[in-house]
Amino acid sequence: MDRRSFGAAMVGLGAAGATMLHSTSASAQDSLPSLMAGCITDVPGIKLGHALMEGRPTGCSVILCEEGARAGVDVRGSAPGTRETDLLNPTNMVDTVNAILLSGGSAYGLDAAGGVMRWLEERGMGHNVGRGVVPIVPAAILFDLGVGDFAIRPDAAAGYAACDAATDQPSANGNVGAGAGATIGKMFRGSSMKGGLGTASYTVPGTNIVVAAIVAVNAVGDVIDPRTGQIVAGALTEDRSAFRNTEQQILAGHNVITSSGQNTTIGAVVTNAPFTKTEMTKIAEMAHDGFARAISPIHTMSDGDTIFGLSTGKSDGVTASVTAIGTIGAVVMSHAIVRAVMAAESLTDPDIPAYRDIAHSTPL
Repeated sequence: MDRRSFGAAMVGLGAAGATMLHSTSASAQDSLPSLMAGCITDVPGIKLGHALMEGRPTGCSVILCEEGARAGVDVRGSAPGTRETDLLNPTNMVDTVNAILLSGGSAYGLDAAGGVMRWLEERGMGHNVGRGVVPIVPAAILFDLGVGDFAIRPDAAAGYAACDAATDQPSANGNVGAGAGATIGKMFRGSSMKGGLGTASYTVPGTNIVVAAIVAVNAVGDVIDPRTGQIVAGALTEDRSAFRNTEQQILAGHNVITSSGQNTTIGAVVTNAPFTKTEMTKIAEMAHDGFARAISPIHTMSDGDTIFGLSTGKSDGVTASVTAIGTIGAVVMSHAIVRAVMAAESLTDPDIPAYRDIAHSTPL
């Protein structure tokens, strides 16, 4: 059956049925608010770089804070792969980071942080310990080893290359960096779709405060457009004519294929408003609301969902509200998630379709 057809067959799904592929009429599209555009590089003091591995779709992304940034983190998924997140606990000493690494390759991908550290050390950036510096590079990984050659994962050279590529210019979305091998909708065998990397930013009216998000979407669940409440990408029926609607299938009691931490959505919310390490931890917590609005189910036993919070403090002379910035961060994060899957491109080996292949696209 053609990917764009809207057949009624509910193969193997029982009484719960499925959700038809999202189709929006021209008039509805005209009235639909646009997704937030922009990138985390809209925040002064932030650069972003990506590296891709040869031989299979995987890579890493580095958020460079060359002048340092106050940072917090919140981990909600139950299968995380992280590095230096304990350091970001508000009760611990160091409160400034030099970079954040987001990587594919599961736990192997944490090796890329070594390359980021080397790049920073060569430039004298890091926590001063007298005889030299120790760059502070917290990291989080996602599991993409099921796509292509298992032996190919981001390494220290990839982390170094991502730093070399870092720029303050806008980044592409989709099959780039840490999102290169990302997939979504994986509670049913052979039904997944392509995830990806997404960015978005928002400037608060009447101020110079920018709140931005970056996310690599590799969730076990489906992606929902917060503007419509409809699934835009996720687990497909066997004939790819409809979405299974993972949440409804669970509610209906259908058996699903269990997996052990082979997913994970990772990202960061970044602002130029000055905040402390403790306040950025709270903003990272609130940004998880963006995950919950745009992914269902979320924070599962098979996900290691992690959000970093970063403040460059470049917006001088303002006192911003943690509650307000956390609220905005959640909205921006939800839009970045949808942008990630809408910009993604399909894979051919294995055959994993993307949003643009199976749906009547709505505007980004």
